[in-house]
Amino acid sequence: PFFDTGRLRRVLELAAAKGDWAKPAPRGRFRGIAGGFVFGSYVASVAEVSIARGQVRVHRIVAAADCGTAVNPQGVVKQIEGGSIDGMNLALKLEITVDKGAVVQKSFADYPLVRMREAPVVEAHVVNSAEPPTGIGEIAVPPAMGAIVNAVSAADGKRLRRLPIRLG
Repeated sequence: PFFDTGRLRRVLELAAAKGDWAKPAPRGRFRGIAGGFVFGSYVASVAEVSIARGQVRVHRIVAAADCGTAVNPQGVVKQIEGGSIDGMNLALKLEITVDKGAVVQKSFADYPLVRMREAPVVEAHVVNSAEPPTGIGEIAVPPAMGAIVNAVSAADGKRLRRLPIRLG
């Protein structure tokens, strides 16, 4: 079958296990989980966040991916790590604004990205699979973003409907 719910379940279970989903979060922290199917690959993420003075801080993202036979396992890990940070950017920072018909952001100097001091610990787990190789690219972006949004929703009890996340 094109979409294998068993493979999606396995990455969700692996991310949950490695991300301590079944354990209480440390005091003042909240977790969210999300999964998806991108480029023929299955991926899931658990994010752990805290909120202070209306600001979201991501402490940890744990991701698991099944991209079939990993031809370059180290490359897969790096794609997951980078995609997780990209998902964090989308959840918390990236926004194009328009003023009087013109885009306000003229360059990357005006377009805030996650800085090293803001970057969480990112753990990537690759499922050992005998399936044919599938895509890796940016597969970790959607579940990382979703896991962060779900963790923030767990913190304040409200479903978020817009990105980037703005609290207050």
